[in-house]
Amino acid sequence: MPTAAVVPHAPEALPQPYLLFLGDTVEPGYAKTAYGLRDWAPERCLGEFACPGATVSTGLPRLTPAQARAGGARAMVIGVANPGGRIPPAWVPALLDALQAGLDLVGGMHARLAGIDVLRNAAIAHGRRLIDVREPPSDLPVASGRKRTGKRLLTVGTDCALGKKYTALSLARAFRDRGLDATFRASGQTGILIAGAGVPMDAVIADFAAGAAEFLSPDADPAHWDVVEGQGSLSHPAYAGVSLSLLHGSQPDVIVVCHAVGRERMLGHAHYLVPSIEETIDLALRLGARTNPAIRCAGVSLNTAALDDADAQDAIASTAARLGLPVADPVRGGAAFERLVDACLA
Repeated sequence: MPTAAVVPHAPEALPQPYLLFLGDTVEPGYAKTAYGLRDWAPERCLGEFACPGATVSTGLPRLTPAQARAGGARAMVIGVANPGGRIPPAWVPALLDALQAGLDLVGGMHARLAGIDVLRNAAIAHGRRLIDVREPPSDLPVASGRKRTGKRLLTVGTDCALGKKYTALSLARAFRDRGLDATFRASGQTGILIAGAGVPMDAVIADFAAGAAEFLSPDADPAHWDVVEGQGSLSHPAYAGVSLSLLHGSQPDVIVVCHAVGRERMLGHAHYLVPSIEETIDLALRLGARTNPAIRCAGVSLNTAALDDADAQDAIASTAARLGLPVADPVRGGAAFERLVDACLA
């Protein structure tokens, strides 16, 4: 009987290339898995498939599961992460289509693919696999609070889905480009699919979450950098617990605060305002000092995707002037991003 697969240790452990499934999603922020794979693992992405009513697109070719299979795809990856990580009944016919077309299913939802009877039965009938990557390692420890060797950077957000993963991936790549030994440490399903390893922090039992963060970034050479993907926000009414566990367990020497220009309300919780960058820096440093008194903020990653280039540069410059810190949009790169990298390594 197909069951959830162990989190793979290499991207090659998953059947690929992928067809990205977008469900019936209308909120781009919920399609971060699809966007992340498109941007950071494009060689593994063949096209996209969506239910009627979906308005989100990755810009990849629109293919049916049968067309994707004929084109060489081996799996359909659920590319969205909705609130609660559920698989709604409206998606099931599309998931069945993929199994019937000869594709395995790869999911990163809280809901397990193998826990849905009709999918499990179809997978058996068609000889396909159901693979869940949101499966934490067994026997995770309770956090020790012990200071570990090596250097660590954690991305911290003012809200969810605004660039913590992209920032961590960009910084890890920039560190390696400078000849440094650096590893991106994935803490969510999208990062795990990109990196091929990691710990899905929001699937860990609360008492073991800080220990999971310690497990994610173990002792290393003193010159080695672990760049840890942040989750949620310390100010989020639903997800702050995951954020705090990552902060305490990863014991970052450096944080980079991530913020989306123009985001005023918490994603999925519009009755809560997004905190200011200043408030987020202060809160992260005060709480992070509990396990690393030397914690510091190197700067800010500003998501300017909603702006044209001129307005983006103005926003970056004005935010830097206001905060007195390096500010950059890692996707745009340039001199501002190089200054942010310098500050992280200072």
